[in-house]
Amino acid sequence: MKVDVLLGLQWGDEGKGKIVDYLAEKYDVVARFQGGPNAGHTLILNNGQKFVLHTIPSGIFLPHTRNLVGAGVVIDPVTFGMEIARLRETGVDPAGRLFISRKAHLILPTHKMLDAASEASKGHDKIGSTLKGIGPAYMDKTGRNGLRVGDLELSDFRERYEKLKAKHLELLALYGDKPTEIAGEKEWLAAVEELLKLDIVDGEYFIHDALTSGQKVLAEGAQGSMLDVDHGTYPFVTSSNTITAGVCTGLGIAPHMVGEVIGISKVYCTRVGSGPFPTELFDEEGDELRRIGNEFGATTGRPRRCGWIDLPALKYTIMLNGVTQLALTKVDVLNTFASVKACVAYKHKGQTTDRVPFDLVGADIEPVYQAFPGWQCELDGEGGRSGLPQTLQDYLQFLETAVGVPVTMLSAGPERDKLMEF
Repeated sequence: MKVDVLLGLQWGDEGKGKIVDYLAEKYDVVARFQGGPNAGHTLILNNGQKFVLHTIPSGIFLPHTRNLVGAGVVIDPVTFGMEIARLRETGVDPAGRLFISRKAHLILPTHKMLDAASEASKGHDKIGSTLKGIGPAYMDKTGRNGLRVGDLELSDFRERYEKLKAKHLELLALYGDKPTEIAGEKEWLAAVEELLKLDIVDGEYFIHDALTSGQKVLAEGAQGSMLDVDHGTYPFVTSSNTITAGVCTGLGIAPHMVGEVIGISKVYCTRVGSGPFPTELFDEEGDELRRIGNEFGATTGRPRRCGWIDLPALKYTIMLNGVTQLALTKVDVLNTFASVKACVAYKHKGQTTDRVPFDLVGADIEPVYQAFPGWQCELDGEGGRSGLPQTLQDYLQFLETAVGVPVTMLSAGPERDKLMEF
């Protein structure tokens, strides 16, 4: 067996939670491989209730599915504990369903303080951090100073914690911040005790054993490919590898063990926070996309910037990830538009190109658009692809030809019955 991958192809918020919730029924294991509580995967439960997951994999609501938080994830024990509590309120007992890799790193209260101090020091050059301590936690990870979930089981954990906290306080002093107490420290120490009561495992062996026993595994990505720390719109990126390569490092599997790669994209683009966005709209069309699509961050609540779909960027992330299937979401948001547009190329440095420049941040880019007739009707999800309006079928055919990947799923509304699989 191989690990199938599901991830976002834009700047996050593509609708991954709904897709993985739908697909999870076909899998025995759903595993998060990177990111932290800055993720917000929104699921609509059978009773119509909305539930937003931040760290826990989206297969948690299925009784038969085991869910792994992999080594590439950074965990805030307080946020994690709140998610567990909310799950239990909905009648979901994580026992036997939720497993945590010993090698996943911990976010400390002082990581959040460092995050806020660093962002404040940037002034107008802020990168739009969610201030959840994720960047500083990954910095400690690569700096070989971090604390891991497995460290909680060691007799000298408290000493390790105090040593890292002292280092963080020294760094905070460089920002002119000398706190007399650590906000949330008492809650954090209580939360790690609760974390120890959960199923802590050696994540790489957990996945290996699942695969060798013939179980199907789905790796669930967070954020989006254009936020990848190496290949995204640096420095306006997250702190982890959000592309398929991150599955191998985040779960501990070999590259040849990757199977299908399902990439998710909205039929338009959104972005939260700062950073380049070549197709961003500042007119009534952008406002209309935001209003109809209810484009506000699931984690931050911030209004999302909106624009037309960016095919050079989409082809780029499809290439990076080795995408084999494309899932398009929020198609219903365009139901009332008489015309829809797609950016098919960039005008950059006097040339027209369909390649993403090295540095989008300082690039003077003019998007080249192609317009298509809108379908201007409600989509009921019946009749499969052939039951869709002809204008939408033609548009899908254009997109498939442009990016070289088949569209196998289409989401035309938040309800499960509005998700079409071709």
